[in-house]
Amino acid sequence: MEISVCHLYPDLLNLYGDAGNIKAIIKRCEWRGITTSLNNVSIGDRFDAELYDIIFLGGGQDFEQEVLSKDIMEEKAQEIINAVKWGKTVLGICGGYQMLGRSYVNQKGRELKFIGALDINTLSGKKRMIGNTLYKTELDEGFEISGFENHSGKTYLGSDVLPLAKVIKGAGNNGEDGTEGAIYINTLCSYSHGPLFPKNPQLADHIIKRTLEYKYKSPVELKALDDSLEHLAFETSKKLSY
Repeated sequence: MEISVCHLYPDLLNLYGDAGNIKAIIKRCEWRGITTSLNNVSIGDRFDAELYDIIFLGGGQDFEQEVLSKDIMEEKAQEIINAVKWGKTVLGICGGYQMLGRSYVNQKGRELKFIGALDINTLSGKKRMIGNTLYKTELDEGFEISGFENHSGKTYLGSDVLPLAKVIKGAGNNGEDGTEGAIYINTLCSYSHGPLFPKNPQLADHIIKRTLEYKYKSPVELKALDDSLEHLAFETSKKLSY
């Protein structure tokens, strides 16, 4: 088995080490004998969603989003929309999560149009939501997710988009409705930086399994790994959650 990964805008969307999510996915595949390939795609590069099994958009501030907005909207948006519709694994973290949605309204009330692959909208809030977080997801019969958030954007999910998790500690999507992140078909999003996957191996493995089952159209059982260090990182992070 093999997985092809595309990291979109790694030079611009890599806030708080979000590229570590890709490294965690690749290493957990390699430790199981699953072949992986990684292609970095940025401004001016050709992007063909059919070539990839996982497409990753990391976090970035408003400045980075403005820098790449013309390229992503004019050159890559339709391919990203196609990938989501086809059921490819698309992962969005913080700014990348926001850009997968329909729009973002800034502090001045100006509405910026985004990709529209997900029925979500984001408003710029006055209060910054920052700190270590703890969530509970219903994926795989339920488990906790430890993360770190730093955003003022308040994201609201449309009727066909499910939350990735419920907030135990932290703000999550908007600090109001108790939701964190989003799931739509095989697209998963979160506000958690950190990076997220190294200290949440169960979530990383869920994504790997989901990707392989979509690609090969059959059930997949992943070989168990020694996750003692990962669990220690999770427990340490969990104790820090506010």
